[in-house]
Amino acid sequence: MEKKLFYLGPKTSYTDVAKEELKTHFNLEGYTDIEKPTITSITAELSNLENSDSLAVLPIENSIEGIVKESIDNISRIKDKDVKILAECVIPINHCLVSYTKSLDKIDTIISHPQAISQCFDYIYKTFGDKVRYKSESSTANAIRNLSNKDENVGAIGSKYSAEFYNKPIIDENINDEKFNQTRFLLVGKIQLPKQDCEYKTSITFSTENKSGALCEILQILQKYNINMSYISSRPSKKVLGEYSFYIDFDGKITDLDVSKAMFEILQHTTMFKHLGTYPKWQ
Repeated sequence: MEKKLFYLGPKTSYTDVAKEELKTHFNLEGYTDIEKPTITSITAELSNLENSDSLAVLPIENSIEGIVKESIDNISRIKDKDVKILAECVIPINHCLVSYTKSLDKIDTIISHPQAISQCFDYIYKTFGDKVRYKSESSTANAIRNLSNKDENVGAIGSKYSAEFYNKPIIDENINDEKFNQTRFLLVGKIQLPKQDCEYKTSITFSTENKSGALCEILQILQKYNINMSYISSRPSKKVLGEYSFYIDFDGKITDLDVSKAMFEILQHTTMFKHLGTYPKWQ
């Protein structure tokens, strides 16, 4: 049966770049790359895998914008408990302004993924003032791919790789406001990757009772076992107003003695708990 590797397309998206990094790093051979238009459509494939060897790559966190809400919401909702986060990789983000314009003064529309626009907002304002309008695309690669040579009043934001691949003219490079801009991507699926000689991290999601100190109890358990939490985020439970689910990354394997003890204690204080994966930290 065909082994598929789903990713947020189109070709040359930052997720595509991450996919190639992960394939090389973990020697993932024999996979057919399948681009999908949305994160939700990718996780739908993961929920109905015909081949348990199939995988997916999703963006999860940007160093400027924070958590990718659509990714964490959908990963948390996958009902198949065997689908786990298997690995991560971190990709530097360097945006370019791409346009067929003959003069920057003619640009009155900026198109890209909303996060890319946000990451370049200071540059856009300093260059174009408040005269421009914004048009959202599902990815930076789509914004560049769909740019027409008739669109002299349009500027697209995306990677140099995309612009060169689709043969679109680059007007300016490295336009993101924060130069240390990185996005973390996850490899998700059912397979077992070969053990890596490196540090590991674990991701969990959980809900607590809506009462004072409920989250504090969880954090105190992590502190009790000297477990270093590297990330925490909250998301609405989407069930009751004021109730939240929490997403946490911490150092260590789920099989480590102290981690397993901490997870047992945390279970006593949660109304929902899900181990999302234990995987090698990106070096």
